[in-house]
Amino acid sequence: MSAAMYNEAIVTAARDGRHARRLPAPDRTVTCDNPLCGDRVTLDLTLADGRIAEVGHKVRGCLLTEAAAAALAARIGGTAAAEAATLLSQLRRYLAGDGPPPWPELAMFEPVRAVRSRHECVLLPFEALAEAARLPADGETA
Repeated sequence: MSAAMYNEAIVTAARDGRHARRLPAPDRTVTCDNPLCGDRVTLDLTLADGRIAEVGHKVRGCLLTEAAAAALAARIGGTAAAEAATLLSQLRRYLAGDGPPPWPELAMFEPVRAVRSRHECVLLPFEALAEAARLPADGETA
């Protein structure tokens, strides 16, 4: 694995522990696994008026997954839950070499674009977010 893939921004983001915790009473919780490498992300959300009010996460994974989860958690507050699928799609396109990242800070994953086998590491927290956004709210049916 190339050391260039783990740039300073990725290392710094991975060490950002501000949201690296489980929420005590989340509205939604999703766990996603990457069976190829063993990475696992558990994402907790609280919602208010259809927007993400608070996020917490627990990651068992590589530096890329940790950095992606931290970047997501630092930025997603206040975003409409319905935007999660769009965000995932934009990040997939960016990693595939098609267009800019959905958020400027996600440009730290530029070196990962050339290593297709590591895309899933970056996408895993965003997949958890998209899945959590699809869950019905309390009292609703799917």
